[in-house]
Amino acid sequence: MSAPTLRQGTLGTADIAFFVISAAAPLTVMAGVAPIALLLGGIGAPVGYLVAGVTLAIFTVGFTTMSRHVRSAGAFYAYITRGLGRRVGIAAALIAMLGYNGMEIGVYGLLGSAAADTSHALRGIDVPWLPVSLLGLALIWYGGFRSIDFGAKVLGVLLVAETGILVLLAAGVLIDGGTASGLSPASFAPGNVFVPGMAAVLACAFAAFTGFESTVIYRREARHPERTVPRATYIAVTFLGLFYAFIVWTVIQAFGDERVVQAAADDPGGLFFSAITTYVGPWAADLMHILIVTSVLASLLAFHNAINRYGLALAEEGVLPAALGRVHPRHRSPYVAGAAQTVLGALVVIGFAAAGADPYAQLLLWVNTPGMIGLMVLQLLAALAVFRFFRKIPHQEGVLRTVVAPLVAAVLLTGAIGLVSYNVELFTGASTGVNVLLVALVPGVFLLGLLLARRLRRRRPEVYASFAAEPPEDGRDDLPDPPAKPVPTSVTL
Repeated sequence: MSAPTLRQGTLGTADIAFFVISAAAPLTVMAGVAPIALLLGGIGAPVGYLVAGVTLAIFTVGFTTMSRHVRSAGAFYAYITRGLGRRVGIAAALIAMLGYNGMEIGVYGLLGSAAADTSHALRGIDVPWLPVSLLGLALIWYGGFRSIDFGAKVLGVLLVAETGILVLLAAGVLIDGGTASGLSPASFAPGNVFVPGMAAVLACAFAAFTGFESTVIYRREARHPERTVPRATYIAVTFLGLFYAFIVWTVIQAFGDERVVQAAADDPGGLFFSAITTYVGPWAADLMHILIVTSVLASLLAFHNAINRYGLALAEEGVLPAALGRVHPRHRSPYVAGAAQTVLGALVVIGFAAAGADPYAQLLLWVNTPGMIGLMVLQLLAALAVFRFFRKIPHQEGVLRTVVAPLVAAVLLTGAIGLVSYNVELFTGASTGVNVLLVALVPGVFLLGLLLARRLRRRRPEVYASFAAEPPEDGRDDLPDPPAKPVPTSVTL
């Protein structure tokens, strides 16, 4: 009897889009980070989100073109291996594990602090953060243990809820016409965009898209992956770019061009709550508090599922222990990889708590930062890999997709990584020594990966030679689409 595998042909375009948009946590990003962007860049901040969205859309052009030629479950590291070689691919696999684990585990600190803030705001009760974070670990483990379609349904509900409350805020502001001076397009005027603080805004904006590229991780579980994966990627990056810019602009209208920066300075954490209280009502602010907690849970579940599939793929490669490659016979989930990731998360969370660390300022920001930079480095390597890949094989793809888009994306992503690294104190609030260590983790892990590749080549040549190899054709593209989940057609590729 053959070993169970991931459930094939399960996820449609909307399901995959729910996973990657949920990972970005739109409500948390807007209520928690957008006020900082306004403080740094003024009323031109919405343009920063548009620029980041355009940059990542350009990256998506080459990335999704290559997805038609790469069927490996390894996602980023498989693409990088095809274009830049096995040594760089193995190093990229370690950076992927650092990136996704960093982005997920740090957020358990945010879950604890957000739940504590919500409890205090709604009931005046002070709840310790550690039990909440540990409960979150258990819930996320269970969500990852269940089938992938269960996770898609949960994330669909949570994502609609968190984006819905932001749409409600925007509708309240627009219907009321904003402040007495009316709605203003000044955010998009060049004089408000080309300001010294815009570089820092761009750093915040790029961070807000983290995880959108993980669509390819679900290739084996997707229906018609050659179509659903590119569509979900385009939908995710387009939605996030436009949605972020629109919501930040509406919050500016809620306070007015002249007052919003001062309002953000006076109470950055309460800016969105103040706006929705004024334009919708106190009940909506209470609901927003609750939905921020569910937004964080959705992000955790999305990243947890992505990490599990990376662990499964690397176990199948022979790089990680074979036990991590086990799939649950009923739920078809990588349950051993999920359990291992949960244990790792618990150790980090408990370790920070034992050290007396702040769940937000240290657990979240210090652990997230190298994860965020790591994923941006993976995007850069993937863009370079796309260019090199199409120089090495015969193909019918256009020059725009295989040369122009990946090279432009590589240049823009290099600039974005530089902006984030230069402005890293915005994300950590830490000392120079801590910031240098956090940024240095990414090249350090990359170097460790190169050493691992060298070791595998010498001692386990069969593992090295087959790393990121293409799987045999499986015929899944012939699966019919279930009529209950039509594929969205709002994006034309």
